[in-house]
Amino acid sequence: MKSFAKIFNAAAVAGVCLLSVVSQAKAAAPLRIGFSDWPGFTGMQIAVDKGWFKEAGVDVVMSWFDYSASLDAFSAGKLDADFLATGDSLSIGAAGAKNVIIMLTDYSSGNDQVIGKPGIKSIKELKGQKVGVEVGLVDHLLLENGLKQAGLKITDVTLVNSKSDQLPQVLSSGAVAAVAVWQPISGQAMKMSPGARPIFTSAKAPGLIYDGLAVSPQSFKERRADWDKVIKVWYRVQAYINDPKTRPDALKIMSARDGVDTKTYIPFVKGTHILSLAEAKKAFVKSAKLSSLYGSDVVADEFNVRNGVYKTPQDLESYIDPSLTEAQ
Repeated sequence: MKSFAKIFNAAAVAGVCLLSVVSQAKAAAPLRIGFSDWPGFTGMQIAVDKGWFKEAGVDVVMSWFDYSASLDAFSAGKLDADFLATGDSLSIGAAGAKNVIIMLTDYSSGNDQVIGKPGIKSIKELKGQKVGVEVGLVDHLLLENGLKQAGLKITDVTLVNSKSDQLPQVLSSGAVAAVAVWQPISGQAMKMSPGARPIFTSAKAPGLIYDGLAVSPQSFKERRADWDKVIKVWYRVQAYINDPKTRPDALKIMSARDGVDTKTYIPFVKGTHILSLAEAKKAFVKSAKLSSLYGSDVVADEFNVRNGVYKTPQDLESYIDPSLTEAQ
């Protein structure tokens, strides 16, 4: 009996040890984070190049994508988190990829643009015309907002649905009068269509488009301490971008990641209002105004339902957890 007890106890101890090893292995797995060509996201390349994740004690693999491809990868469970426009977090969440915004990087202040073909000088001139846009993504919302400010409706134009990275070719083909897309893709569109120009930008709708880090609820629950470290690294990046002494090096790294020269890249950063920690905390305060993420998400949610991106309004508060940002 004693012999059996010893065997049983040894097996129990071994089982506990095995579970511990499995648990530690799981905890040690790298956090997989997607990012793409937006200044508020591309800045994370600085952390990669400088080794700041390792210094913070967190193992992170940053994976570079075209924006919509990053949404697909996150939705498919290939990423633990993705840098995205917060309105798009609602779209993929409604389709089944639940997520929570734990950090805000910026709001668009000019980088999201409606680009008119040569000869088109105002958004009012788009009435009755075709406009290229990736339907359901953030610049579809920008286009609708711009048309509204001009006294028009989205139904006053014919949408030509195209992947965002293909819109420069769509504009240059002459198939549309304008495209709605963000920098640097909008810059590529103007380069490919000399004489094309912005006829509406997010500078006229501050707070309409917030950007941040969306994390899978499971990963956030299991790796909360590690996500806290990721947020700390972001604010180190933010300081490096904004400090006049280190800004030239930051821009050099970011422009190289985007594949453009630094001079070309500078306007992209100027069109992105990268939030300070104090500003991010303020944006996480509940309000119906666009100065609040909650107010901004209401607009995005209504847009998504109205345009058939999804049918049922989302529980917006389930998509937002400011606790780690507030604790910084």
